[in-house]
Amino acid sequence: MSFINNHKLKIILGLALLLSLGLSIYSLANVDTTNTSATLDTQWGNSGGGFNQRESGVAGMAAPGADSKAATQGTAGQNGSTTIPDAAGSASKSPGVSQDGTSSAVGGTTPSGAAQDGTSASDSSGGRPARGQGTTDSSGAGFTRPSGGGQMGGGGMGGGMGGNSFGSASASRDYGTPLAWYAVVFAVLFIAAFYYTLRGKFQIKEYRKTVLVGLLLAIGLCLKIAAAPWISGYQSDINFFKTWATQAADSLNGFYLNSTSDYPPLYMYVLYLTGKIVTLPAAAPYFMPLIKLPSILADTATAYLLYKAARRYFSFETGLLIAAFYMFNPAVLINATFWGQVDSFFTLIVVSAIWLLCQRKYGWATAVLTLSVLMKPQGIIYVPVLFFALVRSGSLKSWLKAAGAGIVTLLIVVLPFSSGQSPLWLYNLYTGTVNEYPFASVNAYNLFALLGDNYTESSSMLAFFSYHTWGMIFIVLTTLFTGWMYLRSKNAAIAALGALLQIAGVFTLSSSMHERYLFPAAALALLAYTYWRDKRLLWLVFGFSTTIFLNTYAVYYGTLSRGSAYNFTMFAASLLNLAMCVLLVKIMWDLSRKKELAGTQLPAATAVAS
Repeated sequence: MSFINNHKLKIILGLALLLSLGLSIYSLANVDTTNTSATLDTQWGNSGGGFNQRESGVAGMAAPGADSKAATQGTAGQNGSTTIPDAAGSASKSPGVSQDGTSSAVGGTTPSGAAQDGTSASDSSGGRPARGQGTTDSSGAGFTRPSGGGQMGGGGMGGGMGGNSFGSASASRDYGTPLAWYAVVFAVLFIAAFYYTLRGKFQIKEYRKTVLVGLLLAIGLCLKIAAAPWISGYQSDINFFKTWATQAADSLNGFYLNSTSDYPPLYMYVLYLTGKIVTLPAAAPYFMPLIKLPSILADTATAYLLYKAARRYFSFETGLLIAAFYMFNPAVLINATFWGQVDSFFTLIVVSAIWLLCQRKYGWATAVLTLSVLMKPQGIIYVPVLFFALVRSGSLKSWLKAAGAGIVTLLIVVLPFSSGQSPLWLYNLYTGTVNEYPFASVNAYNLFALLGDNYTESSSMLAFFSYHTWGMIFIVLTTLFTGWMYLRSKNAAIAALGALLQIAGVFTLSSSMHERYLFPAAALALLAYTYWRDKRLLWLVFGFSTTIFLNTYAVYYGTLSRGSAYNFTMFAASLLNLAMCVLLVKIMWDLSRKKELAGTQLPAATAVAS
C-alpha cells in the first residue's frame, strides 16, 4: 500500500470517470419529458396548490425528475396560479409515499403531515398551526405566509427554508437507508485513509499528479449529477427556487416587486440564468436538476480550493485526500444533491473570502465576503473576522481598499433590483428575514436543543434572561474572544480559526438557528487544518461533518420537526457540538502564539504530531 504506480491509478480513475459519466448521461436521458408544463395555485394550505406530501413530496417515480403536478410552480398569474415549464409527469405511486398519504421513513412510516383533502394537520405542539395554516400575505406572487413565525422561506438569518414543522411533509423519503450506510462506510474509509496518508504509508509516484485531482473531482461531479434527477429533494424549497427562477427570468429588475422571496439579491442572478435556460424546450424537463446544479458545482470548486490550500504545506497525497473527503462527504452530499439547498454555494464564497484573508488580500477578501452577505444574512457572522484583520493590519491603505471593494460589490449586485424600490428596501428585507423565526432553536442541534428547548419561543425566560438575550450575549462573547485571539496572533491564518469559531459559536450558543447554518464549518475546519496542521482540528473536521449530517438527515427525513420528542440523537449531537466549541476555544488559545510557517511542504509525520 506504500506506493501506487501513477499510470495505474490514472487508468483506474479514468475508467471510474467513464462509468460515472455514463451513469449521468443515462440518468439525464431518462428524465421524463412527456409533460413540461403545469399550472397550479401557489398558495400554502390550499387544496388546489398546497405542498402536502401526496402532491409535492413525491420521489422515485418511473423516471427521474418526474415530480408530481403540485411540485411545479412559477410566475404568478392574475388568479394566483403559476405556469412554468417543468418535468412534471406521472402521478404514479412513489416508493417513498403510500397511497393513503403517508410516507415511509427509515425504520418505519410517519404521517405525511397533510390530510387527503390537501389541508395541513396541526403539529403536535397544539398551540400553533402547522404549515399550510396561516394568514395570507397579499404582496408578491400570491403565496400564503403561514402563521407561527413565518415558516415559509428564508428562515432565521436567511435561507432557512425547510427545517421546520413542515419537515416531515416536504422531503423525499427515498434512499434514506443507503445514505445512512454510505455515511458509515465513508467514515471508516476516510479515517483509515487519513491515518495511513499522514504517516507516509500511502504515496503516489510523481507524474502529472494534478491530473489525478481533476479525475477524482470529475468523478464526484458526474456521480452527483447522475443522482440529482432521481431524488426529488425537499419539495417546498425546490418549489420556491423554481418559482423565483421563473420570476427572475421574467423580470430581474422587478423581482422583489413581484415576489415574496426573502433571499438577498446575489443568488437571484443564478436563478435568473436557470430560469432563462428552462425556457428552452429541450431544457424544460431538467428544471429540478438545474436547481441543484449550481450547488453541486460549488462542491467541486470548494474541494479544489481546499486542495490548493493544502498543497502549501502538505504532500500531494494529503491534498488529494482532503479534496476527496470534502467532495464525497455525506454531510455535503445530503445538502445539495439530496435536499437541493444552496448552502454549498454560500460555503464556497465564505471559504474563498477566508482563504483570501489568510493571504492578506484584504480588498478581494472584502469583495467576496460582501457577496456572502448579499447571498445570505449568515454572512454577517464572518464580518468581524475581516474587521479584526483590518485592525491588526494597521494600514490605512488596507482599510480604503476594503471599503472601496465592499461598496463597489454592493452597488453592482444591488442596483439592478433597486428600480421602483424605497431607499431602505434592502434593509427591510434583511430585518424581516432575521426576525422571521422567534424560537430558541429551529431544529438546530445546539445548546438550546440540548436543554430540550427546540421551538421554544425565544422570548421565554431561561434563568435571568430570555433565550434571545442569552443568544445575543453568547454572540458578543464569541466575537470578543475571536477578536482577542486575532489581535494576539501574528499569523494571518488565524482568520481560518476565527471564521470557524464564529460559525460554530454562533450556531451552538445562539437562538433562532436552523439545522443547516453549521454547514460551512466542515469546510472551514479543513481550511484551518491545512494552515495550522494541528491534529485536533482534524478531529473537528470529522466531528462537524458528523453533526451536520445527523442534523440535516433528521430534518430531511422527517424525524426532527416541531413537536418531535427529545431523543438520544439530539442529545448526543448537541452535546458534541458544544464540546467541539470548547475544544476549538482551547485550540485557538494554543495556536494564537504560533508563528507563521514558510510556504514549504511539511513532512506528514510532523503534521500529525503537531
